[in-house]
Amino acid sequence: MIKKIILLVIITSFSSKSFSQIDVTVSGMVKERETQAIIPYANVILKLANTNVFVTGTATNEEGRFTIENIASGNYILQVSVIGFNTEKQSLFVGELSKFLDVKTILLTENITSLNEVLVTTEQEEVSARMDKKTYSLKDNISQSGGSVLQAMQNLPSVTIQEGKVQLRGNDKVTVLIDGKQTAITGFGNQNGLDNIPASAIEKIEIINNPSSKYDANGNAGIINIIYKKNKVQGFNGKVGFTGGLGSLWERRTNLPDIRPQYTMTPKINPSLALNYRKNKVNVFFQGDYLYTETLNKNEFVKRVYDDGTIINRQTKRNRDTQFITLKSGLDWTFDEQNTLTVSALYGGEIIIDNGDEPFVDENNERIYLWRFLEDEVKTTIMATANYQHKFKEAGRLLNIGFNYTFHREDEKYFFENIRPTFTGLDSFKLLSDEQVYDFNVDYVRPLKYGKFETGIKLRKRNIPINMQFFQGQNSPIDAGAGGWAEYKEIIPALYGNYSFENETVEAEMGLRMEYVDLNYLVNPDHNTYKSDGYNYTEPFPNMRFAYKFNENNKISVFYNRRVDRPNEVDIRIFPKYDDAELIKVGNPALRPQFTNLIELGYKTSWEKGSLYGALYHRFAHGTITRISSTNDTSNIIYAIFQNVGKSYNSGLEMIFEQDVTDWYSLNLNGNIYRNQIDAFTVLNLYPSPNTFSANTQKATSGNLKLNNTLKLSKKVDAQMSAVYLAPDIMPQGKIDSRFSLDLGIKKSIQKGKGELFLNATDLLNTMTVKTDIFGQGFKYTSSNYAETQVIRLGYSYKF
Repeated sequence: MIKKIILLVIITSFSSKSFSQIDVTVSGMVKERETQAIIPYANVILKLANTNVFVTGTATNEEGRFTIENIASGNYILQVSVIGFNTEKQSLFVGELSKFLDVKTILLTENITSLNEVLVTTEQEEVSARMDKKTYSLKDNISQSGGSVLQAMQNLPSVTIQEGKVQLRGNDKVTVLIDGKQTAITGFGNQNGLDNIPASAIEKIEIINNPSSKYDANGNAGIINIIYKKNKVQGFNGKVGFTGGLGSLWERRTNLPDIRPQYTMTPKINPSLALNYRKNKVNVFFQGDYLYTETLNKNEFVKRVYDDGTIINRQTKRNRDTQFITLKSGLDWTFDEQNTLTVSALYGGEIIIDNGDEPFVDENNERIYLWRFLEDEVKTTIMATANYQHKFKEAGRLLNIGFNYTFHREDEKYFFENIRPTFTGLDSFKLLSDEQVYDFNVDYVRPLKYGKFETGIKLRKRNIPINMQFFQGQNSPIDAGAGGWAEYKEIIPALYGNYSFENETVEAEMGLRMEYVDLNYLVNPDHNTYKSDGYNYTEPFPNMRFAYKFNENNKISVFYNRRVDRPNEVDIRIFPKYDDAELIKVGNPALRPQFTNLIELGYKTSWEKGSLYGALYHRFAHGTITRISSTNDTSNIIYAIFQNVGKSYNSGLEMIFEQDVTDWYSLNLNGNIYRNQIDAFTVLNLYPSPNTFSANTQKATSGNLKLNNTLKLSKKVDAQMSAVYLAPDIMPQGKIDSRFSLDLGIKKSIQKGKGELFLNATDLLNTMTVKTDIFGQGFKYTSSNYAETQVIRLGYSYKF
């Protein structure tokens, strides 16, 4: 019996419900055939095609127009009648491609009854009916409630987290959006800040593996869109919540001798408040979150072996205190049925204090020296957005005009003690950067009889002045000649068009985005290594999709798109960063974009209570961007520098299986197996002195498996457990070992459904240890990182 209970618990691990039906809106106009006069107050009804059963109906307005909403997928008869005219009937097919259909003009006559086929389409956001997008509601993610968005993502299909970075299908070139926009919180081209956004503020997450041309071309692995909560209920309402937790419940590995203790029993505090007032033409919303955490952010043990036989062991222990506050507020003003203005503002303030110790010892565990540091970093983000939407009289025909301004300040102070047997050096540096981004866009959507057409323009201007000041102490290791000022300037105008078509058996979509980029990175003339650099290009980024529907439950699709990864400012930043005494990270102003082509074949079959989705994909890149670790002849210091290393490939198979097994138990199983390859390359590293680095071709087959189930214990109690296995994988110049974690959560609805309690634990078995092997030119090292992954949280929320 005990074995059966344990087996049941393991099997009932987690289900992330990704299925949600989005219904169609149909619009059109009714006129008299000969005179083309409008016909008001005509009766328009829908009937099921196979049974002739009435579904819904409406009447044309004074202008002869009609709109019918909330139509599910299927075959219908559209019937139009009015006294004095013969009844008009048309067959309607509701597909799964577009949310809107404009059937144009229906003509009524006294003598002729025409029967035409009309296409109505819909969109399902599951593994979307187009199979290009997956949507997940965070309210269903019980085992990660109360944590950050980054933590919540690790249980989603296709997503893995490696060293704080998000990967899709084993690729970390991911663009992260908030409410469809790039922001400084998540980073322009990277994923900064995801670990500081409370999951409690988020409604859902969209994973877009095959973006269309309307999306920015950056991010070859795909797009993750994080959507904030916004209430649509009339009147005043809101939600308040509080979550508390503890992490690092015990030491997983003992410190090396004579350093400060590592964090244990680390507190987590997250109060949140959401308010909304909607009345008549005005909707006002507010979302506020505060997140305080203490974290054992890093606890890495490294053994480094050089070709001359030298062996050095070290530990890097980083205790981190973080305070993060986000405030988002705005106003929706609907002037009339066709015109809406939305203005919103977002503030993000982050304070990070890192206290770290990095002892170096020999093979006898005798200390060689100690590196001790304090990092004090303050990040401030302000974002203002204005969006005007005009709805034409035809449903679904839209004009959107938007403006977005982002300001992001990074103010970092870093102090470190270089404690040697004969002296103690006190060194520091200060970095200040102010990023400003201006985005302007115009987007137009026109529903067609057999699909829709989208087009638009976007203009981005981005400027980041940076200043790094070094303050040297006794026998300082700091390279003061690599400091000073630099400035990143970027202008990107883009134009896109996207056309989609659908009938009962075939779907097609074609799009093209033309993008011009002018990037300049200005370097102060006193820098000892780098000079000003930059690039510009005008490139096309096409996307295509063709699908064949065998029937309403089986579909096969073929995708193609071309995308780019533009180097981010941090990738080309010229200043050495001394987070690690003997591993110095430096950017490269000569870095160029990485262009990628993706081909994918997808198949989806569904049945009454489940579905199976499979995809074969192949991605090949030119100018692959990665960090290269090498040494020079003067010391054992390793310099990690971004470079373009040539061609790389990523091919794989992904499967997502979902099943409602019973009324109380549902299953989600996601598997992804892929092969990564980086071709042989030779690069020239300029910092700190010119040296050539070569590497042979690297190949590895890897993957991951996620078993997710939900158990409905009663009408008010749900339980969830998630099991994640990550297979060994390659890294630039090395490999990473397998990893495994198990998360558990339970929630209970109280106070007549207005309140909710939850309890969960991440990495329940404390098994998520990251082990890597790196092979450099003249050295190799192995590392094991015992950073905090196990956290227990208890939370409460109340809706009013």
